Amino acid sequence: MFPIIPATSATDSANQEGIFGYGHTSLSFVSNLVSDTGVCASDVAGVGTARTTPAGCEYGSDTGIFGFGQAAAPTGYTSLSNLVSNAGVIATDTAGVGTARAFAGGCSYGGDKGIFGFGWDGSNYSLSNLVSNAGVVATDTAGVGTARREIAACEYGEDKGIFGFGNTGSVTAVTNLVSNAGVVATDQATVTGTARLGVAACKYGDDKGIFGFGWTPSGNTYMDMSNLVSNAGVVATDTAGVGSVRMMTAGTQYGGDKGIFGYGDGGPGTGWANFSNLVSDVGVISTDVAGVGTARGYLAACSFN
Repeated sequence: MFPIIPATSATDSANQEGIFGYGHTSLSFVSNLVSDTGVCASDVAGVGTARTTPAGCEYGSDTGIFGFGQAAAPTGYTSLSNLVSNAGVIATDTAGVGTARAFAGGCSYGGDKGIFGFGWDGSNYSLSNLVSNAGVVATDTAGVGTARREIAACEYGEDKGIFGFGNTGSVTAVTNLVSNAGVVATDQATVTGTARLGVAACKYGDDKGIFGFGWTPSGNTYMDMSNLVSNAGVVATDTAGVGSVRMMTAGTQYGGDKGIFGYGDGGPGTGWANFSNLVSDVGVISTDVAGVGTARGYLAACSFN
């Protein structure tokens, strides 16, 4: 009998690409594709409702989704979503499911599904919404863990995820693991990294993850530090920063085993960013790469193809 060889997933593909979408200059719905070598392209005209602070994740074998966020009045907080094809094309709005909110996080799990979790609409949430392998967003799952916003999430261990950091009313470094069945675990003991909000996260090296950048109210400090996530979901201590300090950037993987952080809010005197920082297959963040596209923050990213 011949052995059964599983198909290669998008997360293992050297051709994997990424996409940054939406964000804040005022309200934005432009997107920027990331090639399988980590090169950001110029703006693609927006599709769907312009909004800030959505979340993004992968689903299926080669597609992605943006969901939730805050649009202009009278829409305000929203639960609508926009699918991303395996060619990086963003679809028109899909009617919202679940609690309308902003500042949530998103990541994939189980190899072909996704999850949106946490967020804020004037109150902090710990609920989550699963995304099927066909891109269908489910209704709310009762919250587990500390309710918070301005959180980030990424994959680890090939089929699991992790939510980390955020704002409970004060900054935190707490994390919550996501099983390969999409179950969010209770809080892990606070990691030894610096508590902060407005971080971003992405996968790298096939089975590990990284949190990067952020902000803390202590001294109004914008950061460029990072924290690696092992293939067992253990978050490491701070790694000294590389690149320009900022918060509310976004991160995604590309090329199968590498990642990228892009855009963000550099704070007073710096403003919106449009540069990026590549993450190697061993989790090393590069210096700034010259910006392409509309400078903005409070955006989201995911991979495709």
